[in-house]
Amino acid sequence: MAFGAGSGIYFILLREPQAWVAWLMLAVAGLLLAGARRTSAPVAASLALIACGLAGFSAAKIRIERVKAPVAAETAAPQRLEGWVLDVASPGQGGQRLLIAPYRLGELVPEATPIRVRVTLRGGAPIPAPGDAVSLTAVINAPPPPASPGAYDFARDAFFDSVGGVGFALSPPRPWSAHGEPPWRLRMAMKINRLRWTMTERIVGILGPETGGLAAAMTTGQSAYIPQRQVDNLRASGLAHIISISGVHMAIVGGFTFAGLRLLIAAWPWLALRINGKKAAAAVGLAAVLAYLVLSGAPPPAVRAAVTASIAFCAVLADRQAISLHSLAVAAFVVLLLQPEAVTQPGFQMSFAATAALVALAGVWPRPVKEINTPWPIRLVQGAGTWILAGAAISLVAGLATAPFAIQHFNRVSTWGLISNLLVEPISSLLMMPALAVGAVLMPFGLEVGPLRLAGFAIGLINRIAEAAANAPYAQVIIASGPAWTLPATFLGLLWICLCRGPLRWLGLPLALAVSLVPKPAAPDAWVSADGAAVAVRAGREALLFRPDVKLFGAELWSRRRGLAPVASQPARDAAYDCDRQSCAPRPSAPVRLAATWNLKRPLPPGRLNALCSAAEVAVLRNDVRPEGCAAPLVLTGADFRRGGSAELYRAPDGRWRVVWAQPSRGRRPWTWGLDLR
Repeated sequence: MAFGAGSGIYFILLREPQAWVAWLMLAVAGLLLAGARRTSAPVAASLALIACGLAGFSAAKIRIERVKAPVAAETAAPQRLEGWVLDVASPGQGGQRLLIAPYRLGELVPEATPIRVRVTLRGGAPIPAPGDAVSLTAVINAPPPPASPGAYDFARDAFFDSVGGVGFALSPPRPWSAHGEPPWRLRMAMKINRLRWTMTERIVGILGPETGGLAAAMTTGQSAYIPQRQVDNLRASGLAHIISISGVHMAIVGGFTFAGLRLLIAAWPWLALRINGKKAAAAVGLAAVLAYLVLSGAPPPAVRAAVTASIAFCAVLADRQAISLHSLAVAAFVVLLLQPEAVTQPGFQMSFAATAALVALAGVWPRPVKEINTPWPIRLVQGAGTWILAGAAISLVAGLATAPFAIQHFNRVSTWGLISNLLVEPISSLLMMPALAVGAVLMPFGLEVGPLRLAGFAIGLINRIAEAAANAPYAQVIIASGPAWTLPATFLGLLWICLCRGPLRWLGLPLALAVSLVPKPAAPDAWVSADGAAVAVRAGREALLFRPDVKLFGAELWSRRRGLAPVASQPARDAAYDCDRQSCAPRPSAPVRLAATWNLKRPLPPGRLNALCSAAEVAVLRNDVRPEGCAAPLVLTGADFRRGGSAELYRAPDGRWRVVWAQPSRGRRPWTWGLDLR
């Protein structure tokens, strides 16, 4: 906890500290630990916690120095991109995406060329396989800033993934004659990803995209073939966690291997008398987890899950208890040592909160007395009842532990998520994942069709459950994010409940409920994207989008974060605003008297700009033109957005407007330096 808190303090700083600060803190931490050995237990514990906090801060800074790489400059000019396809990334709203290791990007010198860029392909363009050398024309910019002030910073994730540019292709990728070979690490990564892509296409070819896309995603981590409708249903039903390879998948693969091998050893008396079956099964289970990690492409959720599972198997090998809060603490420590930035990521927060809650549940779960000579029908009924009750308790506890993070980060609660997970859990654990594992093992021998068909049948059942839950009444509830301090408070409260024993553990309940109970901030009256290209206004409990086809992802993130339902309907917009292809002006019935123009090159019709200014209290001009005599009390131009990023606008009771910008809360950090901060 102290190590993670130190890393968290580093990431909330507004200015980047010098590298020598980290090394100094690390030296001080070492001195504190050395001094703790010569003091009393309370003082030693305090010094150790302070040392861990300093070490967490230092680890985050050292990680920054290791991964920092060039970032693309903001430009609208097309550039020639030549490089190698490292991987096929998950699709975005704009279409299929590629992760490319550039050899050349436009006229940039090698020292200024990003290490990785993510490019969205045009619709219908062929998807090259990992390892292919390609050339295409694309518009590449720096990773986008937060969609709204205080929102999640995707540019920070891109920085730690060494993705220095994102953009969209203007031409289909064409083969390119590479000049020499890429570095050996890149070649190795591309070979692994090519194997994953080959397996993905094989699975989809056998099952079809309707079920094969999800099967491939859970086997190789490639989600390129999952239909968007399935993704929406899984998200609305609270089952989206099965798409990404995480703790559930690692537990099933490792547990299935461990239990199966231990059973086989026990069934062979000669071998069972000569080796420790439990340790042998644990060693093979550890190897299976690591192999699955490589096969999945090692995304952050899979890395966290693999570390946790590996610690459990290592505990078995060391004759220690595998499932305990001690093992979980070691796993969290290893993850934070490898990736200190994980402390800011929803996946890390949710996975370890859920795991801590389940381990605490296991510690208080009653152990029934095993009767002797009980008839098997009675034992079967008792066992079924126990498993059903345990499954319900696991789903309930895990859901309660992760709900605050889902509310704060994603602002959606799946009403029928508990029931959906209860129904899907046995299908996933007992049928789908074992069949996929067997199919993957048999694929080199051409014997994978049968197991994959069985997995496809299970996926069909899961899709039907997800569709029924997604279409049920009140399937999703939108809840606004609470103040920023409520999430750390909730995390500390949950940890207090899990770590303490007896009645004292419930002292953490008020903190654990902070996200749910603390009043939500007032919703702003309007929102503008970081480049001024998209605008939305609040109309009651809805967000009215000026350009429903532009920056929809960012508009939806902002509206949900403020507890508003996004309305991407052109008729609804036209009822309140007079809009053409270049601008919008408020009508008398407009909820917010805001006018906007997003033209950058073509001039507005004569008199249109003056009409916009005279009809509005706020004028948003994407370009830098600020007409003399503009009647709008507040005028925002492109220069304002380049300095401040996205903006939220609040109208005070006296009619004055207050603008909250995203950039001041981000500060000057390595992942924010692409913006104009003058």
